[in-house]
Amino acid sequence: MARGRGETDARGRLESDPFDYRETKAGELMISRGGRVVATLGGKRAAALLKSLEKADEAGQQLVLAKATGNYKRGNER
Repeated sequence: MARGRGETDARGRLESDPFDYRETKAGELMISRGGRVVATLGGKRAAALLKSLEKADEAGQQLVLAKATGNYKRGNER
């Protein structure tokens, strides 16, 4: 995940409006942005994503979360 910002977040949207996540007691992963839940993952996908998040730095975590939620690369995330 050592890509430069210009390759992945050219407009700086992940810095100005970052994702947040929390794990529930049931093992689900709730991903939110701007105070709204944008995705809920469960099972093996949530476990794999948590492992990726533990390994990544802050900027890397934002990229992992953006990829997991989908459709944030096309510029329609306003």
